[in-house]
Amino acid sequence: MENDQGILVDLYVPRKCAATNRLITSKDHASVQLSVVDVDADGRALSTSTTFALSGAVRAMGESDDSLNRLATKAGLLRNVWSYQK
Repeated sequence: MENDQGILVDLYVPRKCAATNRLITSKDHASVQLSVVDVDADGRALSTSTTFALSGAVRAMGESDDSLNRLATKAGLLRNVWSYQK
């Protein structure tokens, strides 16, 4: 919720799983949030990054590595790593 000045005043803002688009509850202690920082041509970190949140359910199923590859490919961070298989 925001106040009249547009400042966020909520004490807890829930996250959404990037793989399943479900809410990550406060009791999900197995969830992780990964920030992949952008680098320049010399390999030095820039100030921009891409963040992925994965729920504990995705990690428990063993799908976090495949989900992260799919999300990073969609975000343009990886090439020729993940391909859809029927």
